[in-house]
Amino acid sequence: MSSQQNPTPATEAAAAAGPRPVRLTVAAALTALEGLALVVGGVWILVLGLTGHPDDRQQAVTGGVTLVVLALLPLLAARGLLGRRGWSRGPAVITQIISLPVAYNLLQADSMAIPGGIALAAVAVASLILLLNPETTRALGIRGPGDAEK
Repeated sequence: MSSQQNPTPATEAAAAAGPRPVRLTVAAALTALEGLALVVGGVWILVLGLTGHPDDRQQAVTGGVTLVVLALLPLLAARGLLGRRGWSRGPAVITQIISLPVAYNLLQADSMAIPGGIALAAVAVASLILLLNPETTRALGIRGPGDAEK
């Protein structure tokens, strides 16, 4: 990876000089929302695994803990986006890309999971559009190839 693609503290400071774009704030909020949904889902599975009668208690507890730990990625990315840290866009984009197949699987279900799949797909696509927007890129101080400081 070249130094042209990595923001330096000087470029991050220059990007942070102006007000935070609304697109960046909305992308951070959507990413945080996904993280919170993972926490809620993980705690729900964990509680049901410990207090209910699951087929496999160990699998339920493991699944719940895994979801809570996975929630750290979008939550940290959302915090970085709000702080206008260039590194945070990568984890946020990865979260959205991972969300798309999950949304597809939810849409294939014949249950109440279909509205969840629709919501997840809408949030993931909207977040990707906001995160890849040139205004967001500039606000995070990320320079593309051939966009070296002169």
